Amino acid sequence: MTREEYINSSYDKYLYSWSNISIGMGVLVFPCLSLLDYFASPSNFKSFFYYRIITAFCILVLYLFNKSKIKRQFQNILIILTATIVSSTLALMISKFGGHQSPYFAGMILLVIYVFGLVPINLKFSLIIAAIIYMLYLLPIVAYDNIINKSFFISANVLMLFSIFTLILFRYISLKRLLKEFSLQYDVDQQKDNLEDIVQERTKELSISEKRLKSLFEYATDGIMIMDGNGNILDVNQKACEIYGFDRDEIVNTGINLLAADKPLLKELLDRLMKGESLLYETQHLKKDGKKVTLEITANAIEAEGKVLIQAFVRDITDKKRLQEQLLQSQKMESIGSLAGGIAHNFNNLLASILGNAELLEEYGYLDKKLAKRRKNIETSAKKAGILVSKLLSFARKDSTSISPLQVNNLIKETSLFEGVLGKKIKLGLELAEDLPTVEGDRNQLEQVIINLIVNARDAMPDGGLITIKSSLIHVGKDALDISEYSKPGDYILLSVSDTGCGIKNGIINRIFEPFFTTKERGKGTGLGLATVYGIVKDHNGYITVQSEAEKGTTFYIHLPVSGKPVPEIPEPQPVNLYGNGNILIVDDEDDVLDYVKDALEIYGYQAIAINNPLEAVELFPEISEEVDLVITDIIMPQMSGKELILHIRSLKPDIKIIAISGYSDDPVTQDNTLINAFVKKPFEGSHLLATVKHVLNGETVTDYQNTTRIAT
Repeated sequence: MTREEYINSSYDKYLYSWSNISIGMGVLVFPCLSLLDYFASPSNFKSFFYYRIITAFCILVLYLFNKSKIKRQFQNILIILTATIVSSTLALMISKFGGHQSPYFAGMILLVIYVFGLVPINLKFSLIIAAIIYMLYLLPIVAYDNIINKSFFISANVLMLFSIFTLILFRYISLKRLLKEFSLQYDVDQQKDNLEDIVQERTKELSISEKRLKSLFEYATDGIMIMDGNGNILDVNQKACEIYGFDRDEIVNTGINLLAADKPLLKELLDRLMKGESLLYETQHLKKDGKKVTLEITANAIEAEGKVLIQAFVRDITDKKRLQEQLLQSQKMESIGSLAGGIAHNFNNLLASILGNAELLEEYGYLDKKLAKRRKNIETSAKKAGILVSKLLSFARKDSTSISPLQVNNLIKETSLFEGVLGKKIKLGLELAEDLPTVEGDRNQLEQVIINLIVNARDAMPDGGLITIKSSLIHVGKDALDISEYSKPGDYILLSVSDTGCGIKNGIINRIFEPFFTTKERGKGTGLGLATVYGIVKDHNGYITVQSEAEKGTTFYIHLPVSGKPVPEIPEPQPVNLYGNGNILIVDDEDDVLDYVKDALEIYGYQAIAINNPLEAVELFPEISEEVDLVITDIIMPQMSGKELILHIRSLKPDIKIIAISGYSDDPVTQDNTLINAFVKKPFEGSHLLATVKHVLNGETVTDYQNTTRIAT
């Protein structure tokens, strides 16, 4: 609605209201004035009373008509008719009583006051009504009356005209003020409407904002807690309830000190927060079930409603910390493995010399029983040391492996060391799932895993107990908490070894896979058993976990990825005659190993040329190449590597037979049958080296030479 429309509408309503009031009052007031007629003109009282009654009836009719319409034009016409009827009645009464000297001219003035004082008519209609009232007073007197008292008549006219002029002016000014008020009211209403719209919109925005903030608070991925300065919990979101395991009603209005595991630290943190410090820290709190949960908390003090409150964002990082510990453990094991592999490689060269020379002492046969026993002790110790080195290399993933499909259940059943390892006080139980798919792995290494775990379980039960080995097929999802960072989701064969022993203490359970870490008495453990298990399982793309409870026992869980390939048939080895003949060139930078190999070959009929420098071999080979039938060379040597030497010899004599020897079996050269005919890993027994030489010189293919390098125990 425009301003003009609003003003016109308001004016019409105002005019209708006051015209109703004035006409309605006229119906009552005009007859009541007959009391004045009784004193002013007793002789005309009766006739004047009739006049007044008839006039009041006419006004009543107009009043009833006025109830039906509110239009301005209709209102103006009704007011004019009312004024005309009343003024006509007064003019008739004037003519009946006194004419130009009648005191009833005052009635005309009262009518003017009544109309212009009560009804908000505009200037145009005010002039029309004034003219009608004055003409109805003046014309009958001028036309029919003999004016004898001019002074009274003039005075009456002047008074009437002055009253009319004054009241018209008053009405004009009042109407202007009234219209101005309507205009101001329009502005007020517009401002009110705008203000209401603004308030409504702001209320709507506030409601939306409140709902948004409530949603952000309730459905945040982190827990949110609001506390006072004393740590009393005022409000929490749903995530915080889930983290602690409480319902909202159970946790609100309680103290955070009931949840904190470290209460002195909590008090210190609250004091720092109330001093205005923002904090990001890790701590442990207690859940409803009493278990500890590791939390990352971001907290700061905020001011709300004149109070200082503490706002804390709580994130459960228990699983994250577990994964971090697994990663750190894995990295630590990798570092230790690299160190162990380097030591083992160098140690193999020493063992090769010790074991070889011990064998040569036996071959010469000039030892009495006492010396023969000591020689045997040397040989046995060297073989044990070889086993220890093999464990180190397995842990460091630097030892050669022969990977093939195999059945885990068969491996468990065929392990022949169970009875000899356990003793009479310990029982062994097998719970093996049927029809398990195959895994791919090295049979010897996986046997070693099982044996090491059984020995470990046996040592945990000095007074006897039960060892249970189980196998099953499981599926490991990508969200599994115990899966290692280097393993892939999929189907796994789960092999578990459980005991009913003393269990593992919480303080050391994270160190049990470290090399050389042991809780056994001095001289009863090397500390490599579980470290070797860890290295072998990881090398097979699996992972190992452990659960233990003090005085109740320990369970190791080995997860090996499923292969599903068929198990190949393994032919039985045939006996070999070690004696032979031929010219053999031996190259090794270790003089002790060089002398041992030369003596072993010569004892069994071969002619050997030993050189401890690969550069000398390069210089000498062109001169003796026609006579040399076989070259035996170390892989890792100073000045020139075994691979470079092999390539040089092959360039001079492509069909030459070559056997590589090394304490490190993971070099690419050892796997390349285009460069070498066979590989023998240090330390080795003379019989194995001689058998390999015989096979190579006879032109036989050595397909499984890596497995034949195991140390006999």
